[in-house]
Amino acid sequence: MSEEEKPTTPPETPPAEEPKKEEAKEEESTAQFEPVVKLEEVDVKSGEEDEETVFGVRSKLFLFGETLLDVGSGNKTWKERGIGEARILRHKEHQRLRLLMRQEKTMKVIANHALDPRIKLEPNVGSDRSWVWSAFDFAEGELKETVFALRFADSDIAQDFKKKFEECQEEMEKLLAGEDKPGADGGAAADEAAEALKELSTKDE
Repeated sequence: MSEEEKPTTPPETPPAEEPKKEEAKEEESTAQFEPVVKLEEVDVKSGEEDEETVFGVRSKLFLFGETLLDVGSGNKTWKERGIGEARILRHKEHQRLRLLMRQEKTMKVIANHALDPRIKLEPNVGSDRSWVWSAFDFAEGELKETVFALRFADSDIAQDFKKKFEECQEEMEKLLAGEDKPGADGGAAADEAAEALKELSTKDE
């Protein structure tokens, strides 16, 4: 076959031009979404709004009593209740004083009792930085006689706490019984102060 008779190859078909893509226009969404549940702000009260702090110190609290395993057995031991700031609070209106302590992480109330003038701080055996005493406590929502031990960072802080605690006890004695006849009622006014803790409605935060 001569060169003239060779079939000619058709020229390559150029690729079809791709249609020009229109640039997507960015549009701002105007859609509004309403929350399924609406949460309203709630004013949570601690029960301390009408009080001022007279004294406060960080310490560790222990209670003397039965453990969960020993309930009803009569076997009592010291058990740690928590670390936090032990505070003495004075009510702005009636001036009564109480001791309040919360766990520093959970803010759970672990001690809450009036500064009864009859309370006596005793040194803990073998320690010069810890005090032991008994009081009618309201930390768990009902008055209950409780034995406490409070341990401080050093003996100086422990002495400062004792001094302030006893000063406030004297103030409570004068407030409850009258300056002219302190303690003449046999402690009835102090019992009344302990009962008054129920009205404070201290809440855990």
